[in-house]
Amino acid sequence: GKTVSEGYFIKIDYSKKKFYKILKKSKLDLSFAKYILIRQDPPFNLEYISTTLMLDRIKDKTKIINDPTSVRNISEKFYSLNFKNYMADTIFTKDLIEIKKFFKKHKKIIIKPIHSYGGNDINLISGKLNLLKIKQILKKHGHIMCQKFLNKIKFGDKRVFIINGKVCGAISRVPKSGSILSNMSKGAKPKIAFLSNKELKISNIIAKKIKKDGIYFAGIDFIDGKLNGDINVTSPTGIKTYFDLSQINLAKTFWKGL
Repeated sequence: GKTVSEGYFIKIDYSKKKFYKILKKSKLDLSFAKYILIRQDPPFNLEYISTTLMLDRIKDKTKIINDPTSVRNISEKFYSLNFKNYMADTIFTKDLIEIKKFFKKHKKIIIKPIHSYGGNDINLISGKLNLLKIKQILKKHGHIMCQKFLNKIKFGDKRVFIINGKVCGAISRVPKSGSILSNMSKGAKPKIAFLSNKELKISNIIAKKIKKDGIYFAGIDFIDGKLNGDINVTSPTGIKTYFDLSQINLAKTFWKGL
């Protein structure tokens, strides 16, 4: 059988302000494509898994980035447990008692859905523990990630770009006033970042591991020198922002590596 996709071809012309033109909708046998980039945002649900299973059928004929089997096997947050020694104190649970213990230990914690993205449904829990709110989060998401809150997020995180097993650059994303979210989609402001020796060492360790596990392109994030618990392999962003800030074109690095 064939693996067919329906979508739009796009014509690119960078000499124009609006540099792309969307052409008519078409169907394409994906086995005839030279490259396929998986850029489907989470949630990482059954529909997402189904997409990777369909792409598995053609990956011997078509180069797919990232490898669909690897994307399916690497849960972005669970996978970070391979590097737990570089993270702030973190647990994965749906047990309310364990969450209460963790909150009592740290006083301020971050709660994240395991299979979401872009800062969606992230909650800072401080002061008095709102059990009703926690129960609602657990009902909606099931297992969640609980992490010690790092106050220095107010100065920004660092997004590190990894391409073909190499650390290629980084940006910092500073949350808007009153926010804890460093996602640019949530209003964070980007600037060029430079990695400490510690951050570079950790990044190189992760880069080597994820390449071995079939990941070509990824983004990892640090807060105050600690890995924040996400190994972004589904649709990491920031390369265009990095170019705008540095004039270094990581897109060329990406394509040359293939």
